[in-house]
Amino acid sequence: MRSGDRFRTALLCILLGSSASADQPNVVLLVADDLGYGELSCQRPGTDIPTPHIDSIAKDGVRFTQGYVTAPNCSPSRAGLLTGRIPTRFGYEFNPTGAKNENPDFGLPADEKTMAELLHDAGYTTALVGKWHLGGTAPYHPHRRGFDEFFGFTHEGHYFVPPPYDGVTTMLRRKALPGGSEGRWTSADGRMVYGTHMGTDEPHYDADNPIVRMSQPVNEPAYLTDAFTREALDFISRCHDRPFFLYLAYNAVHSPLQGADAYMEKFAHLDDIHRRIFAAMLANLDDSVGAVLGKLEELELTDDTLVVFLSDNGGPTRELTSSNAPLRGGKGTMYEGGLRVPFMMRWPGKIAAGSVCEQPVSSLDLLPTALAAAGADIPDHLDGVDLAPVLAGGKDLPTRTFYWRQGFKTALRHGDWKLVNMNRKQPRWELYNLATDLSEETNLAEGKADDLEELKALWQKLDAGMSAPRFR
Repeated sequence: MRSGDRFRTALLCILLGSSASADQPNVVLLVADDLGYGELSCQRPGTDIPTPHIDSIAKDGVRFTQGYVTAPNCSPSRAGLLTGRIPTRFGYEFNPTGAKNENPDFGLPADEKTMAELLHDAGYTTALVGKWHLGGTAPYHPHRRGFDEFFGFTHEGHYFVPPPYDGVTTMLRRKALPGGSEGRWTSADGRMVYGTHMGTDEPHYDADNPIVRMSQPVNEPAYLTDAFTREALDFISRCHDRPFFLYLAYNAVHSPLQGADAYMEKFAHLDDIHRRIFAAMLANLDDSVGAVLGKLEELELTDDTLVVFLSDNGGPTRELTSSNAPLRGGKGTMYEGGLRVPFMMRWPGKIAAGSVCEQPVSSLDLLPTALAAAGADIPDHLDGVDLAPVLAGGKDLPTRTFYWRQGFKTALRHGDWKLVNMNRKQPRWELYNLATDLSEETNLAEGKADDLEELKALWQKLDAGMSAPRFR
């Protein structure tokens, strides 16, 4: 809705004796971390980890079978999600980890407006609960990016329960097991597992990365998924009398692998401890989503709330067991398994229950969709589109082009064609037709030379409008 339409809507509300905020839905954005495309039971019936609460969002709304994010890993994906812009446009290309989070050059540029800032300026009360990962120093703090409240952490990951790991079973990556061997080692009490399957040690997630409320460190005793849910429920309860935006960015199912006792018991039938811990983490996340949906229902906010669920990128299968089936690749790759994610939306009365959208959409579309729903101005420079026509009447979107770049890895999708290059330093262009080859098994680059050159030219044209990386 442009400014003139918004003015007329506000004027009509005044004339009718109601408030403009009555037309502004709450927006709840639920983001899972490293959740693979094929893990949810609504995505792949018969999976070994039921996810009824997350599935209910699709059951009561729409599930997008071709939902993309803007990068195959956490930070640039979140930058695109919150700004509605391809992050490479403003030099946000790489995924800082560890001490790089404290580099003052790293962070979401101040001149890129976030969903929180734009909704805040439209009258919303805003909160971030969970993971930020868009700058760990003062200039990039969530409070300076439009969030009225913040409870969570600023780096790429965090332990769900810190040492001595009470109440959980923990699996950690190690370069070597006790005695110098390789494989898997389990402690005598069965609560600690070491594995050399990744060839690295577990990252030091908690170093200089406390859980904070607003900006002050807190001692959080609860399992972190439960703590984030608690804080989200409290925010909803306190702010139910005004339009609110809740960005609930869980760090589940990101490593480190830690499963709470009650959920470990629930999946005792899974023989592989690696898979069992992951199942415990995902089931915990699912119940947490259920608690959020239950709070909205309890406060009679269901019909007035746009709920979105998606993952920030594909799952790292070797690390977590997270499946991207039937897609190729996973986190960090430019194949579908790295970029196509579980993606669903619910808004009763506005989105038909049980809908399935087969059209390609992007996390870039969430900002213009939320702004339109709020009656706010939509900036002209956004890369996403308002999905309202698709959601309301099943209208087709025009053919879209999706662009990705991260260092030497690139990709482009135009219509059904997918262009991939996993190493531009030693170029080997791959071409796939996703309509007939969802798993990207048959490289058509040689047989479709003309199509390949056309798509390469399109990628190069788009790439010319992007910025150099601000940091690496």
